[in-house]
Amino acid sequence: MRDLYIIGAGGCGREVLQWIKDSGTEYNIIGFLDDNLEALDGFQCSHKIISKISEYIPKGNDVFVCAIANPDIKEKITTSFMAKGAQFINIIHPTAVIAETSEIGIGVVVYPYCVISDNTEIGNFVTLNLYNSIGHDAKIGDYTTVSAHCDITGAVKIGKKVFMGTHVSIVPTVKVQDEAVLCAGSVVMNNITKGKKVLGNPAKKFEI
Repeated sequence: MRDLYIIGAGGCGREVLQWIKDSGTEYNIIGFLDDNLEALDGFQCSHKIISKISEYIPKGNDVFVCAIANPDIKEKITTSFMAKGAQFINIIHPTAVIAETSEIGIGVVVYPYCVISDNTEIGNFVTLNLYNSIGHDAKIGDYTTVSAHCDITGAVKIGKKVFMGTHVSIVPTVKVQDEAVLCAGSVVMNNITKGKKVLGNPAKKFEI
């Protein structure tokens, strides 16, 4: 039995631990890696932080899941670990519905009650939170995080390192380029260019 480590001991990490347990995992869950050694203080949790992320050296029997929502941090950590030979696995909750024609990359985390429809493409290290719907022929790029209750409809194309807040809806065939941020509750009806932050219904450019 291989040893499983969860990278990130924040709220996302604690959730992923539960989804792993729900899945009846074939792995031996060792615990968390997090540079904040106090991340679990004050929370009930069955597993502990084993090491800082920055100090851990992957071993031959290890496998990993990255439970970090921030796309930039997710990319940085997973790239560094894979350069050290680390192997990442997918965590897909048993309540998720996934079409047999879909393609799913490595290091993907699929929360409960997601639906991934016909001929979809899910890239590496994508996080799909609770109750997400991914329509037919949609594509989601590497390191993208989709928060809970989002509706990605048919033939939508989402680039790499996109962050979607909760309750975002994207109408069919829209293209969202790399590193865009779709703020919570937005209805995206037009193509979104690289790095653009949008908010509202219909979603429009938003600046702090």
